[in-house]
Amino acid sequence: MSEEIRNLEPKAIWENFYALTQLPRPSKKEQKAAAFIKKLGEDLNLESLTDDAGNVIIRKPATPGYENRKTIVLQAHIDMVPQANSGVAFNFETDPIDAYIDGEWVTARNTTLGADNGIGAAAIMGILQSTELEHGPIEALFTIDEETGMTGAIELKPNVLKGDILINLDTENENEISVGCAGGVNVNATWVFSEDEIVTGDKAYKISITGLKGGHSGLDIYLGRGNACKLMGRFLKKAVAESHVRLASIDCGNMRNAIPREGFAVVTLPEKKVKAFLDSIEMFQSVWFNELGRVEPNLKIEATEVDIPTTLIPEMVQDDLVNALCAVRNGIIRMSDSMPGVVETSTNLSIVKSSKGKIEIMCLARSFVDSARDGVASSLESCFQLAGAKVVISGAYPGWKPNSSSEILATIKQSFIRVRGIQPAEAAMHAGLECGILGATYPNWDMVSVGPNIVSPHSPDEKVHIKSVQTFWILLADILRNSPVK
Repeated sequence: MSEEIRNLEPKAIWENFYALTQLPRPSKKEQKAAAFIKKLGEDLNLESLTDDAGNVIIRKPATPGYENRKTIVLQAHIDMVPQANSGVAFNFETDPIDAYIDGEWVTARNTTLGADNGIGAAAIMGILQSTELEHGPIEALFTIDEETGMTGAIELKPNVLKGDILINLDTENENEISVGCAGGVNVNATWVFSEDEIVTGDKAYKISITGLKGGHSGLDIYLGRGNACKLMGRFLKKAVAESHVRLASIDCGNMRNAIPREGFAVVTLPEKKVKAFLDSIEMFQSVWFNELGRVEPNLKIEATEVDIPTTLIPEMVQDDLVNALCAVRNGIIRMSDSMPGVVETSTNLSIVKSSKGKIEIMCLARSFVDSARDGVASSLESCFQLAGAKVVISGAYPGWKPNSSSEILATIKQSFIRVRGIQPAEAAMHAGLECGILGATYPNWDMVSVGPNIVSPHSPDEKVHIKSVQTFWILLADILRNSPVK
């Protein structure tokens, strides 16, 4: 069914995007896609290389008459967020994405689509293939592992690229030019323990919190969507206090940069407390629908009786974990004073997962202000340390500050007027575009980011607007044709 997208216009993008949907490319597993792109460059007789990090770099000379233009680096990341709906058997390391046309949109069946950032990568591939576009010298940069660590951008060495201008193709609103983005930092908390033996005679239940929308933990954080990790902590605190439940395992969320859509836990409890426990499930369903029903109409909590587990998490660790989940900060921390309506600082409680003798929590804090980012990380660290966890803060990356005197920004504004007849908005994105990291390595770069309309990235509801991809391609052609002179 996914082959139908190959007939969409512009074929220069959609045929390449289809090819990417057929290749595995979850973060850290995008080697086949990277090799495919490098071979594309080699088949075009273009200088093509893979750097030490695994990024692919392809150089295309200027078309005749455009040799005097500044070199433009066109950049997109290869990897995608692997998210599937609950109960769907899908292996992102082997199975092709089943993309299809849904009215005005392209989406995927029960999984993320990978338009973030596959559409941007496909557009660059189309530009490399084109014999019709007019442009100055181009360096194509396809980075790896943007979604889980930005290691491709971080490990890109200086002096590898010779360009003057970076155009990132990872913006998800066709009416905007992104001119800045938030930085981020990872906060991980871990408890290590010896498991308790099971109490005989108790009942066991699996708690499932499902139906949440999830989404991008930066771009969608302002929407007030439910967080499965936080909701699970809230339920467990009441269940521990009133139904004497013991926690055997917990598994909530699966991507650091996605708002967790689902959460599961296995608990045991005395048989005499079962009715009160099941009543509390119904109560929370009603309470949460009252609180979140407008934004999360499909939210569901249910309990299913299961076999008794073999071990339990120690009661002290269980209580520390539950209290930490309830206490830890999550969501918007501060709105920007200088950019009205823009989230300045936020944090996402992303993953809570137990395994044999260990519980791990992962959070991602973001901010346009590096000191505020670090302040939130310190707050999370304190919360988890008070709960007895070992905490590691890592992977800090800088934000990208807007440059109002940008030459390429002025060029693209004029392209918007010519192509679309509108004055685009200048936006600073509360998400970790690679521009901040790349700009730290290449401080001479003049940087902007553009892209078509993509909604619900990082979730199985992800989709890209077909018409906006058409205008995106026309816009890119106009930008390249009118790029700045050296």
